[in-house]
Amino acid sequence: METKGPRILIVDDELQIRRFLRVSLTSHGYDVKDVGTGKEALDEAAIFGPNLVILDLGLPDIDGLDVLYNLREWSKVPIIILSAKEQEQAKVMALDSGADDYVTKPFGMGELLARIRAGLRHTMAAGEEPVLKFDDLSIDLAHRNVKLMEVEVKLTPTEYELVKQLANNAGKVLTHKYLLHALRGENFENNIQYLRVYMGHLRRKIERDPSRPRHIITEPGVGYRLL
Repeated sequence: METKGPRILIVDDELQIRRFLRVSLTSHGYDVKDVGTGKEALDEAAIFGPNLVILDLGLPDIDGLDVLYNLREWSKVPIIILSAKEQEQAKVMALDSGADDYVTKPFGMGELLARIRAGLRHTMAAGEEPVLKFDDLSIDLAHRNVKLMEVEVKLTPTEYELVKQLANNAGKVLTHKYLLHALRGENFENNIQYLRVYMGHLRRKIERDPSRPRHIITEPGVGYRLL
């Protein structure tokens, strides 16, 4: 019996995009199911049991955000949002509401495949490894120890909490609101300048060239991602 790869559910009302994604992902070994409405998405999420969902926000029957909220009531499956450029606010709301990542239309298949691998990897590796390694950067969660090129980096408690949040969600976009809530609580969720200051301090300590960061990448208008 043929062994199939991870199951991916595609939710998009554009038939051409669904066909393109289905053919491309199937050729890379994924087991793919595609639907065009929010209702079908919710039904198939329960029946098909996907390992990852690719969700368009602009659906004809149920708003994509409502599909996301419904899924998050009972499932932790990684969800990658497909969005148009003019949907930035909806994109931020989706990430704050539990989406794991987003890809803006039009998109390259190579980028989407990388985001899929990151989403699946994060799910499978969650909580299994106390020492997280990212090229020349290592983070020992058990001992609250951070090293760059095997040399210990001295971080303040706020800087450590920031890099820990990013490391525990590696590959995933964390919004400004999410990070500020984790660092200072809900009263500071809109203080983006505060976050930028601490991000600048952190980058100076863990990046070889802070002006060209390799580890912590800025997602303009949205937040940050640890590669």
